[in-house]
Amino acid sequence: MKNNHNTAEGGTSRKYQKKFYFSRRKYCTFCKDKIKFIDYKNYRVLDNYTLETGKILPARVTGTCKYHQKQLTKAIKRARHMAFLKFVEPKRG
Repeated sequence: MKNNHNTAEGGTSRKYQKKFYFSRRKYCTFCKDKIKFIDYKNYRVLDNYTLETGKILPARVTGTCKYHQKQLTKAIKRARHMAFLKFVEPKRG
């Protein structure tokens, strides 16, 4: 009779084997382009870092560094306040 955690041979069962996953290392596009300050008036760039629902994408998804992520969130919030970007997209239904 097989155990869920170990097989009779002493190895792990298929249920608990980890699959090898490779992801490309993310990099900060602002550091690559040597941008020191993210301007809220450049709404075309800021629109790439928001979802359709209006949420700001996190740094772990976009790959931006901590320094630029902080500037990015401030710039997006300012652009929303100045009506360059929408707060929330209207629901279709």
